[in-house]
Amino acid sequence: MNEMDKPLPPDELGRRLTEVYDLVGPLYRRAQRSVEQGLAPDDGLSLGVRAVLTLLHRNGPMTVPQMGRAQAISRQFVQRMVNDAAAQGLVESIPNPAHRRSSLIRPTREGSAAIAAVLEREHLLLREVGGDLTDTDVTACLRVLGELLKALDHIDLS
Repeated sequence: MNEMDKPLPPDELGRRLTEVYDLVGPLYRRAQRSVEQGLAPDDGLSLGVRAVLTLLHRNGPMTVPQMGRAQAISRQFVQRMVNDAAAQGLVESIPNPAHRRSSLIRPTREGSAAIAAVLEREHLLLREVGGDLTDTDVTACLRVLGELLKALDHIDLS
């Protein structure tokens, strides 16, 4: 095992992960602006509604609390976004066999079509990322970000 493959001591790990956090904030804000600019004016999708539709597209029907946990945002905020999406005819509530009081939310045909179009536009933009990134690079990035997220699981989102 070479030096680069050995686990970092805690102090060094802390310093290196600070570098990751320093990049994540600006990356998130620029990506958010890019998505806002990429949403066609006639889409009528806010970033919040888009996030709800993306979650449902990737995971299937979910409850509002499940969506809040998945996105690390409050249930109340998710509920507002679900209400906005429902008002636009993009999602609907269906009975939840696992919990009578917490309905499942699923996209309508219109919601599925809207998010498919947005994700396709994003795919076309992201495929232009350079840097000769490999699958190993992306897998390592996902692992690191997943561990950082797990380390903050204790943070209350309400």
